[in-house]
Parts: sequence; C-alpha cells; structure tokens
Amino acid sequence: MAPSRHVSAEAPDRELIAAVRAGDTAQFEVLVRRYQARIFATARRYARQEREVEDIVQEIFLKAFTKLDSWRGEAPFEHWLMRLAVRTCYDFLRSHQRNREHALTDLSDDEESFLERLASTPEVDPPGSEGARSLVRKVLEQMAPAHRLIITLLELEDRSVKEIAELTGWSVPLVKVRAFRARAEMRKILSRMDVEKYL
Repeated sequence: MAPSRHVSAEAPDRELIAAVRAGDTAQFEVLVRRYQARIFATARRYARQEREVEDIVQEIFLKAFTKLDSWRGEAPFEHWLMRLAVRTCYDFLRSHQRNREHALTDLSDDEESFLERLASTPEVDPPGSEGARSLVRKVLEQMAPAHRLIITLLELEDRSVKEIAELTGWSVPLVKVRAFRARAEMRKILSRMDVEKYL
C-alpha cells in the first residue's frame, strides 16, 4: 500500500518511514527533527568538542537513513535509533581513544575544591556540581572504550543491564563482566589521581 505523498509532520514514525521507503525521502527530515535533541544529548556523553559531537550525530542519521530498511517495526523506531546511536558512539570511542596520560595527577582548581568539600561536608556539593562533572569526565576519558560506554550507560544514564545488552548487542553476562571490569578500572584511575588525600 503506497503512502500518501502528504504525510503530516505529526504522523507516527511508522508512517514517515513507510513514506521514505516509498521514495519520499524528504520525510526523513521530520524524523531527524523529532530525534535530533536526544541524539545530540547522547553524543555529548562521548565527545567533548562540539565538532566531534556534530560529526557523530551526522554519522548516526546517515547510518539510520541508509539502514532504514533493516528496521522491522517489531520494536519502536526510537529504540532501533538509540541502538544505532550507542553503537556509533562506541565506534567513535574506539577510533578516537583518548590519551590516557592526560591529566591523571593534575586536577583543576574546580576538581580539587570539589574533592576538598566532599571530604569535609559531603552534602554541600551535589553530584551534579561542576567539580563533580569535571572529575567524572576526566576519569571517563582515561577508560577503555567498552568500559567508558558501560559506565556511561549504567551510571550516568541509569540504564539496566538488560537495556545495555539490547543497546549494545552484547549478552547480559558480557555486560555484567564488562561492568565489573569498568568499575575496577575506575578505581585504579582514581587511585592514580591520588584522591585519597581528600577522602
């Protein structure tokens, strides 16, 4: 059944995708506008420079367009797109692995003051404070790509092991093993940062 050439911008994902598949490729722009904020937010968890974020987002939507026929409609399109986004971000981490020697012992003033306040009065600085966010970013940048992905999904996005398995395509036992190893790597990095003097 051929869809109408005049699909509403409020149409469900399924209708828009059917229109794209039928040759009305302009309808893909509606999907991009619908999901770009979420995709940008995801990409920003894995890249710091806005140029890199934009490159990742562009690659995600390019892959989504070229692989659109592989969406079977069994799960919501958003879930399919987020799986594609997470896997693309993981590919980015693997190909742009950070310099692991970067700032392991040199904490910024913001990070030092966060650790000092945490040690003296933990309730003063909420976890979302700039010092905390900066320290978390610094630790994540030192981690192996798979470990960084797991910690980001598990701790920062508060996703379950099952959800992570679905997003990454890894088995549940593999997610658990990688989560265990990721936490061990985090502890090792923190010990090299010498934060014990504050805690």
